[in-house]
Amino acid sequence: MTQPKARAQVVVIEDGPYVVSGTVPLAQQIIAADEEGGSESWREGVVFTVPESYELCRCGQSQNKPFCDGSHARVGFEGEETASRASYADQAQFFEGPEMTLSDAEGLCAFGRFCDPNGQVWTQVGDPGKPEIRANFIRQVGNCPAGRLVAWDRKTGKPVEPELPVSIGLVEDPEQGCSGPLWLRGGIALIAADGHEYEIRNRVTLCRCGESKNKPFCDGSHAALKFRDGI
Repeated sequence: MTQPKARAQVVVIEDGPYVVSGTVPLAQQIIAADEEGGSESWREGVVFTVPESYELCRCGQSQNKPFCDGSHARVGFEGEETASRASYADQAQFFEGPEMTLSDAEGLCAFGRFCDPNGQVWTQVGDPGKPEIRANFIRQVGNCPAGRLVAWDRKTGKPVEPELPVSIGLVEDPEQGCSGPLWLRGGIALIAADGHEYEIRNRVTLCRCGESKNKPFCDGSHAALKFRDGI
């Protein structure tokens, strides 16, 4: 009899690493820029061979990144989870256009900057009847790794989400000269150290530099620190 596949999940360990289970694929996801340096698309980099369960560094100090090597204990890492546990909808502001709505939970921003090109998504949502603007809007919003931004079709009332495989990306940001967060893709469950299960979403980013003020989620601190994983 075939055994059911384990659920893909990430468990936050108190003052320790992230424990990933469910044989979740792991690979670099690199922000590709346009000619003006704006975030344009994603390309895949190094693909890792991983077991059914593995531990990823959360303190930013491991010498075996992206994997944990126990450095959190040596450096006295304090990883208290301070993020809101409210639903995305309760955290977001909504901006309505003639055809699309944009929701924006600013506190989840991971500094991917896909929102900026082509006049910014907050402007694009208000432009009626221009297919190229609508296409850019949907693409740029969908590329936001943190899921801070979500595009909604006003006719159906449903979100327009990219199809993402169940996987974890190690974000790399060449334009900023730094390594970014862990990008949980495709609806991976996230469990807090106290057992609370965060809302499951298609796109989520987790801090791996150790300095976010919104743990376990990324708040863009890696960019200011110029965090590098050395991979």
